[in-house]
Amino acid sequence: MRRDGIRKYLAIILILNLTSCGVRKSIKHVPDVKQYSLEIPKVNKINDSTFSFNQNYLTKNKQQLWELYIKGNPLQLGYNNGALTQNLMQKQEEIFFSKVEGFVPSKFKQNLLRGFLKWYNRKMYLNVREDYQAELYGLSQYSSDKYDFIAPKFLRSMYLHGAHDIGHAMQDLMVVGCTSLAVWNENTDDGDLLIGRNFDFYVGDDFAKNKLVEFVEPENGISYLSVSWPGMIGVVSGMNKEGITVTINAGKSKIPLTAKTPISLVTREILQYAKNINEAIAIAKKRKVFVSESILVGSANDKNAVIIEVSPDNFGVYKVENSSRFFCTNHFQSDAYKDDKRNQKHILESHSEYRYEKLQELLEEKKKLNPEKMASILRDKSGLKGEKIGYGNEKAINQLLAHHAVIFSPQKKLVWVSANPYQLGEFVCYDLNEIFSDKRLKSGKFAKSELNIAKDSFVDSQDFKNYEEYKKLSSQIEGAIDDKEKTLSEEFINHYKDLNPEFWLVYYQSGKYYFNKKEYAKAKIEFEKALSKEITTVPDKENVEKYLKKTNKKLKK
Repeated sequence: MRRDGIRKYLAIILILNLTSCGVRKSIKHVPDVKQYSLEIPKVNKINDSTFSFNQNYLTKNKQQLWELYIKGNPLQLGYNNGALTQNLMQKQEEIFFSKVEGFVPSKFKQNLLRGFLKWYNRKMYLNVREDYQAELYGLSQYSSDKYDFIAPKFLRSMYLHGAHDIGHAMQDLMVVGCTSLAVWNENTDDGDLLIGRNFDFYVGDDFAKNKLVEFVEPENGISYLSVSWPGMIGVVSGMNKEGITVTINAGKSKIPLTAKTPISLVTREILQYAKNINEAIAIAKKRKVFVSESILVGSANDKNAVIIEVSPDNFGVYKVENSSRFFCTNHFQSDAYKDDKRNQKHILESHSEYRYEKLQELLEEKKKLNPEKMASILRDKSGLKGEKIGYGNEKAINQLLAHHAVIFSPQKKLVWVSANPYQLGEFVCYDLNEIFSDKRLKSGKFAKSELNIAKDSFVDSQDFKNYEEYKKLSSQIEGAIDDKEKTLSEEFINHYKDLNPEFWLVYYQSGKYYFNKKEYAKAKIEFEKALSKEITTVPDKENVEKYLKKTNKKLKK
């Protein structure tokens, strides 16, 4: 997390609060759920990691992925989900809100932030389907009382579904840089459609610990698999029983002034109701979103894939005519956005184009992909031409912060989901044909373990241990940068740099530390070293150059 970015957006939030005094009264909207029948779940605890209610289950597999199977009408789905995942959901909520408190420690500013959230989300419910509101209502009955001061449970649950969108809009605040690709025909070993994605939505390591693989059998629509976290009914990565897949990648957005339909609820609707690409496009087109997003849709029935590009003011569809592959990073590619200045600037200044070129390079090397080769692409940590660019560099396909990675084989109805850490753990295989059938009920198993993909050997390396230590030490050096009274030893600084020596950020942070301590000669060396490395974005490089310029001026005095 970049603290200067956090302060920048906090300032914007405060300004919006000060101009919204007339609309701070909390909305007390509650959906009408009387039309739905409901059986209050009585959860049977089988052991510490397995729970059931009628035909609904929650269990934890040996790879530490939680697997949830729920069925019923919208309200029943929400109740079943909440009852089974209550402990996990409340823990997830605590992690999220404690993270916000860490960003905004001042109680006064927290109160302003709460006021802003009420104002900002005041119209969200008008843009959310009534059946999804009913499901959220049922789910929210199992939320913690601890955060009722932020908003009533139902509204809070709905607000949290927009957190992903806000995180994408404020890219300096939330680290986002998702990567996905689709290949078929001559680009796969069997000619079938194959899709891979890294979901790089980062709210800290604790948030990613309890990954949840959901199997949902709704009363109306198509059964589907979704990979996310407890408390989430939207979809960020998923596939339905018809072989429709959805994954989302952030585009460059202006900061939205009001919340509309969270993108994860748009993709949820696609999974639940679309059987082909045209139906998916029609669903996306009728929803009003409040950020820019690419939705990669794969289809078994079409044996094809497209990228639906949505934003508050525009809509486009990107498809390839004379090729059987395409890539999706964080910029738009359709004709609808060819003259979009924000998108053009993002291509020039961000790490999106770099990762796009890296995918092209990897496809030339690997050719004829299968799930194992796709996993190796999603796990790739190098820069262009194999250059070492430091672990955690957002220019890499694998930025070592992914919440999860997923591989889809839509025609075979197979899905592989990565286990922790990041996308380095074992990829667990699920067969939707079996899961949504009597065969699973008889076997009691979700995973098709004989098709699992082995963990990355990097997990057991010294480099990985060093990276994990580097992350822990980063908070210490950030604290010392902000606190002029706090000092760090030369041994600490050198050890910090040695843990991730190819990463530009370790030298930039060290340089800022020395600069704030008025050790300008040392700062100059660090900033020059940072500029010799592969810096993530143009604004990042400009920041280093500005510090170096200021340092040189100090040295001349």
